[in-house]
Amino acid sequence: MNNQNEVITASGLEMRFPGCDVLKGVEMNVRSGSVFALLGENGAGKTTMIRILTGFLKPTAGSVRVCGLDPIRDSLEIRRRIGYVSDAPAMYDWMTVGEIGWFTASFYSHGFVERYRELVTGYEIPENRKMKVLSRGQRAKVALSLALAHDPELLILDEPTSGLDPLVRREFLESMVDRASAGRTVFLSSHQISEVERVADTVAIMHDGKFHLCGELADLKDSISEVTINLDDPLVSLPALPSPAIVLSEETEGRQRRMIARGFTREMQDAIAARRGVNGVRARAASLEELFVACTRGIAALRPQPQDSQAPAAEVSELSL
Repeated sequence: MNNQNEVITASGLEMRFPGCDVLKGVEMNVRSGSVFALLGENGAGKTTMIRILTGFLKPTAGSVRVCGLDPIRDSLEIRRRIGYVSDAPAMYDWMTVGEIGWFTASFYSHGFVERYRELVTGYEIPENRKMKVLSRGQRAKVALSLALAHDPELLILDEPTSGLDPLVRREFLESMVDRASAGRTVFLSSHQISEVERVADTVAIMHDGKFHLCGELADLKDSISEVTINLDDPLVSLPALPSPAIVLSEETEGRQRRMIARGFTREMQDAIAARRGVNGVRARAASLEELFVACTRGIAALRPQPQDSQAPAAEVSELSL
């Protein structure tokens, strides 16, 4: 049964096309009143995931619930209860800003037009202006106004700030935080790491159709470290980190060895520093960008941790330093 605090749940989600496996057993839980950011490269499977959530694609395997509903059986009801903004919103260019609001209102309950007019007025977009003459930023604001006018339980944004100027992007980010503060939920798909870091409560890093990392952003940044080891001899052998520590990525450059590790402790740092041939060990909290690179370019996968109920099972190679 779907937890009332979870707006989206997915289990064992797979999507296969001829010659291509896009999603490979995705597990996901998005809680109410949060900003959930799906971070991944272009082609990682983010848009496919959104098309499944909105009922436009039927998954090959697995189950998914959105607002407690089945996206295939209840697709129309889901679309009434959510808002959606893509990176390139498709709108009728021959309509005015006001006309497209009246047109869209026919799909929703009473009060849509009034709320829509308040939103576009707040964005300083004249209602009598044709859609075809609007700038990309203005079109994005109209699309966001249309998505928010019925006060959706869930707002889904698919690369919404792509190509927008910094001021418009900032307004979008502020609106996401405001939505979450009001108890609504935002599902943001993006490859803009700096934007995600500013607004997200929870982050999932997708690569090659899988979640390689998923959890509260603050917890992930606290538990994952960048470790730099200076060696007297670049060929010196060091043991693998003890469990439950996990190496996400590792590289050697001359006499310096650098890794991104989860669960790295002060005791581990002291033990490495005490070994013969090591002349210094430094550790600091890893940035979201470093986590992203480790998951998408690193040589180790993330082992699921007991405290990370959102993280899917994954195979991990034990790596020696």
